[in-house]
Amino acid sequence: MDNQSASWAPRPALVGVGWLLAALATAAAVLTGLSGDRAGPVLFGVAALALAGFAANGSAIRPKLSADAHGVRVRTLTGDHRLAWSQVRVRLVNTRRLGREVPTLEIECEDIPPHLLVLGWLELGTDPRDVLDVLSALRARS
Repeated sequence: MDNQSASWAPRPALVGVGWLLAALATAAAVLTGLSGDRAGPVLFGVAALALAGFAANGSAIRPKLSADAHGVRVRTLTGDHRLAWSQVRVRLVNTRRLGREVPTLEIECEDIPPHLLVLGWLELGTDPRDVLDVLSALRARS
């Protein structure tokens, strides 16, 4: 079976929660504005825009990463990038954040900007260690 492929994207439920929080922040901005508060609408408005931006990114750029025996395909805001296995270097990096180890998947390529793509659990929808295992198996088939 040479036609095996895999893809990863943010979980739909997580994207839905982002949209819900953006709507709640928008409602809070309107309500605080009607109550006469000056800072509330600005703060809630900025939060609503940020949440809507993250949710839109998770909705529009799907799947974020896909791979097969020929290489990987990465979707970013700048477009869809198809890269052969010989063009990329994939590694797992553990970073210490807030007292715990957080794994991230790094995809390095010199041909496209960004030259280093860092994907975590939120972007992949699953543990980056599992993604690395699948990518390694697909790369071995090439």
